[in-house]
Amino acid sequence: MEFTAAMIAQILNGTVEGDPETKLNTVARIEEGGAGALSFLANPKYEPYLYTTTSSAVLVRNDFAPAKEVKATLIRVDDPYQALARLLAFYEQARPAKKGIHASAVIDEKASVGADVFIGACAVISENVVIGDGCSLHPQVFIGENVKIGRNCMLHPGVKVYRDCVIGNDCIIHAGAVIGADGFGFAPVTDANFMKIPQIGNVILEDNVEIGANTCVDRATMGSTIIRKGVKLDNLIQVGHNCEIGENTVIAAQSGLAGSTIVGRNCMFAGQVGLAGHLRIADGVKIGAQSGIMSTISEENATYLGYPATDSKQFLKTTVYLRKLPDLSNRVDALAKAVESLKNS
Repeated sequence: MEFTAAMIAQILNGTVEGDPETKLNTVARIEEGGAGALSFLANPKYEPYLYTTTSSAVLVRNDFAPAKEVKATLIRVDDPYQALARLLAFYEQARPAKKGIHASAVIDEKASVGADVFIGACAVISENVVIGDGCSLHPQVFIGENVKIGRNCMLHPGVKVYRDCVIGNDCIIHAGAVIGADGFGFAPVTDANFMKIPQIGNVILEDNVEIGANTCVDRATMGSTIIRKGVKLDNLIQVGHNCEIGENTVIAAQSGLAGSTIVGRNCMFAGQVGLAGHLRIADGVKIGAQSGIMSTISEENATYLGYPATDSKQFLKTTVYLRKLPDLSNRVDALAKAVESLKNS
């Protein structure tokens, strides 16, 4: 597909600075662009590339003032990163959607499948499943008994949804994700043996949830593991049994939540964050990469860093002292020698 800079500006409610007839047929990073490419400048540290880029056009903020001459056509918008996201969504929607049911798909006669649905090769739809209108289930998706899936959901290849789980409207689940596997529940019966505790609950994904590739959301022991509306989970995340993640929370890759942890709304967890079980995390909390959360965080909008994690201000103070430890150690050794010398004299 090909657009002009003027057409892109109209879609994004922006303005063109340069040639409005500049032809654009792809998107690229500003440091890697070429003829016909549209790039964006959101982070100031990438500004030097603006003056050397070979992209044909670049999205910039309305108030951006170039320090040098810019050869590319500029499209000025309120927020370049957000504008790019809108543009890519527009492009994705313009692509023709797959429809129909592949001959090799296995659909139980007691399942209910809505209109305008795509079901790919070797997909399995079990007894009493309900699939809403406009869903796309790609090859080798497995849907267990009594699962309910809302409208316009996208399940990528190899997704597994175990029995009794509920998926809302407009959800996206990426390849290899497992929704509703057994929670990690075992009761010790001797020093060396454990008895499995049956996991009879389910998982509920509310509307507009996105689950990354190879992420696992375990079913509840009893009741439900709940992923609230608008939550975005990255790849390779583990969500334990009976957890609840609040609305519009985002969690980056390789993070893990132990069982029965409750996370509030609008939280942000960076990569490899670990949370112990049975904790509560207040609304708006931000947790830095590789942090370990060992206790409940009750303060809303707090920022935590480190392992075990502490308030970010305290963590930064501690880091300063840690960097001084070698010097402090040398000074203590020198003082010890001086004291010993005084004793001998």
